[in-house]
Amino acid sequence: MARPKKCRCINCSPNVSYFKPKGIPLTDLEEVLLSLDEFEAIRLADHEGLYHEEAAGKMSISRATFGRILDIARGKVADAIINGKALKIEIIDDTNKMEVNE
Repeated sequence: MARPKKCRCINCSPNVSYFKPKGIPLTDLEEVLLSLDEFEAIRLADHEGLYHEEAAGKMSISRATFGRILDIARGKVADAIINGKALKIEIIDDTNKMEVNE
């Protein structure tokens, strides 16, 4: 049995939850789901330009875990862009078990 997922600090929620190729109805597209922790990892590393160690500290996770999350997130974004899929970003609701600091 896998270990339960540790609570992760998310300091920003997305303003939009979907990106899709122009001119194709959403119903005709495959969808790639980007979780909040993956969104936060991309934001910290690629948008804020933080090193993995510092970004991991902000999310209250290890550097190795941060690196794994970031690799998965970048793969999902690349898949959506290269293969013309819709990218859905998870939104915050009552069922999420992540700590959100806004």
